[in-house]
Amino acid sequence: MPVKEISITGKVVDANSNQPLEYATIVLKNTDTQKISGGITDMEGKFDIKTPTGNYEISVEFISFNSKKYPKQNITSDLDLGTIKLSEDSKSLDEVVIIAEKTTVDIRLDKKVFNIGKDLSIRGGNASDVLGNVPSVQVDVEGAVSLRGNENVTILIDGRPSALVGMNGAEALRQIPAEAIEKIEVITSPSARYDAEGTAGILNIILRKNKLTGFNGSLQLDLGEPARVGTAFNANWRTKKWNLFTNTGFRYNETPGNAFSDSDYLSPSAQNAKVVEQRNFDRLGRSIFTSFGAEYYLTENSSIIGNIVFSKGNDDDVNSNTIQRFNAQGDINEATFRTEGEGEDEQRVQYTLDYVNNFNDSGKKLSINLQYSTEEEDKLNNITEIDTQANLLNDLELVLEDQNENSGLLQIDYVHPVGEDIQFEAGYRGNYRDIFNSFYLAERQDFPNGDLIPDDGLNNSFNYEEFVNAAYFQYGQKFNNISLLAGLRYEYTNIEIVQQTSTTNDERSYGNLFPTINLGYELEGGDSFTLGYNRRIRRPRGRSLNPFPSRSSESNIYSGNVNLNPVITDAIDLGYLKRWDKLTLSTSIYYNVSNDNWENIQEDTGEITDNGDPITRRFPVNLSTQERYGFEFTLNYRPFKIWNINSDFNLYNVKTDGDYLNPTTNVSQNFDFENTAFFIRLNQKITLPSKIDLQVNSNYRGPNKNAQTESQGVFSMNLAASKDIFKEKASISVNFSDVFNSRISKRTTNLPGFLDQYSEFQWREPQFTVSLVYRFNQKKKVNRENREENGGVEDFEG
Repeated sequence: MPVKEISITGKVVDANSNQPLEYATIVLKNTDTQKISGGITDMEGKFDIKTPTGNYEISVEFISFNSKKYPKQNITSDLDLGTIKLSEDSKSLDEVVIIAEKTTVDIRLDKKVFNIGKDLSIRGGNASDVLGNVPSVQVDVEGAVSLRGNENVTILIDGRPSALVGMNGAEALRQIPAEAIEKIEVITSPSARYDAEGTAGILNIILRKNKLTGFNGSLQLDLGEPARVGTAFNANWRTKKWNLFTNTGFRYNETPGNAFSDSDYLSPSAQNAKVVEQRNFDRLGRSIFTSFGAEYYLTENSSIIGNIVFSKGNDDDVNSNTIQRFNAQGDINEATFRTEGEGEDEQRVQYTLDYVNNFNDSGKKLSINLQYSTEEEDKLNNITEIDTQANLLNDLELVLEDQNENSGLLQIDYVHPVGEDIQFEAGYRGNYRDIFNSFYLAERQDFPNGDLIPDDGLNNSFNYEEFVNAAYFQYGQKFNNISLLAGLRYEYTNIEIVQQTSTTNDERSYGNLFPTINLGYELEGGDSFTLGYNRRIRRPRGRSLNPFPSRSSESNIYSGNVNLNPVITDAIDLGYLKRWDKLTLSTSIYYNVSNDNWENIQEDTGEITDNGDPITRRFPVNLSTQERYGFEFTLNYRPFKIWNINSDFNLYNVKTDGDYLNPTTNVSQNFDFENTAFFIRLNQKITLPSKIDLQVNSNYRGPNKNAQTESQGVFSMNLAASKDIFKEKASISVNFSDVFNSRISKRTTNLPGFLDQYSEFQWREPQFTVSLVYRFNQKKKVNRENREENGGVEDFEG
């Protein structure tokens, strides 16, 4: 006779502030079988655990809070424990560690949450390093972030668009220190409450805002080779009514890199049949990052949070390019040495003000968010080129580029539950962005003593204004083991583009509906299925629209396309989560289709440089229909207490259909292609004798291709080790990134009848870093086994 299954429900809150306690652990011990099971609370502090009837001891736990224990009782029907109030444990406050020992993953209906713990391999690193260790996410050698192999991913800060990500996302992420990040939300099937931007999904970076009573924190110092010096200070002070928190860090980094290209020009009339370039990047970056905030508790259920985030960077880079040009017989035509000295100043400021009101214990909630942010980037490039055979200066350029962005946001979200199993939610978001870019090029054309002459064909200014109004409604309900979350979002977009070289303004407006649905089905034992559908949009912005060409190479340039239209994508995701005693497996099958998709075209411009090199231009166009489907799994296995293994694997296929007509040559090229690619990550953490932690992170991205370019696979490995000192008040760690000096992008590009090119690029050479972390008014809490058993939270090292 099958055993009857019952539900144990309730809500856990802070006894002092009445705020819900997310991730509180409910432990069920069956006194007959001695089996331990349980669950965790959701973001509203609620839990609903399915279990067979029997005799149970129940305890409710949350780190730094006194546990609530219920004596043994025979549970034969559904049990509602009501609202459970936990009070902070004043005796154990000095045993709380702000940064947890382990990175954990929490699987939810519409996202996965990775709580960033003491990951040795990212200590002293930045947001790019953190994202590079998150399953489903890849960060390539140039810093571009992709989700399941798709680079069109939206990156949010604290749930909102932010100037901290900026116009140049890859560079901006390097300015955010890893120590400032609390968790990463990977949202592959976003619900209607989220912005519809990003066809691959959303990565939400949550910055640390500690809420522990009293004053506590940590100080970190970093030293590295090539030269790296850094500090990070993390602290908070909380009273009954106030909570003040800050994260502040400084970085000084030398980041050498290199690139190589060998280009064969196939035209019989080409003056230079082969051009070989060797580049070296000597980068020096200085940056400061600080986040300061305050939360004031108006009542037991409501609070106001103000936060200011400031980031400032100053870079001085010297990029040198050795170029050799050969004729068809293999004889050298010319040898030059081109140097680009680039100075860049950037500053980002973000102001936020949030109001949160949890009306009662039922989950009714109102949130109002205001945000204003600014970003300024100023670049000055001095470019010289010397004919090394004649030892003569033959080119001198001065390039000035200023970029400014101002943005504002108003967001209102309201949640209204009906009974225990139904919830309605509605909201509004207004998001305004104003991006201005000015470009100035002056070139010495009369040597040796001529003046710098402005190039009127390139000097320009570019202004982009965007205003998106959005409203959404969604409905959630739970039917026994089935969870439903369905919604509809409407976004209306107004865009205006003004160029100095254009006689007319480009104004556009369009509205789109974005339906979403997420289903979850829980099996006995905690296993679950999820099914999600959503529609997403990719709006062209910034670099994709900006027509100014890059100038680091005379013959290979990139420019944006002001005529780009948005891309609409429909996506389906089917997931499964299975748990065993020592093993957890999370899998997904996904499919999406995009119409009017962008492709980066590389073409012959029909122009040549002063040195006789044909000039190729790379730019995006709305070209194709793209289908993408794939399979991924994340595996966590702990064969022994001292050894934890985590791996994720992603296999996907991309099929594109489209043709492009070159307006210069009137030649049409077919861009149909189909590509199957994969990436795999294996992270291991081992506890050695004398309590030394060793971490080994391995990553391999398989070969990839599109209609014009094939990329070889890239393998990299990082090693790190850590040891606690000073009676566990401090930790010292070492980190060696890219052990085998193998994180190098290698590509082959073919333009039929025009170009065969092989290229290599290495953004950062191997780095060795030593870090010291000192914790004050806190030390590591070592007895955490109960919190880490079962409960839906899985250990995830790395």
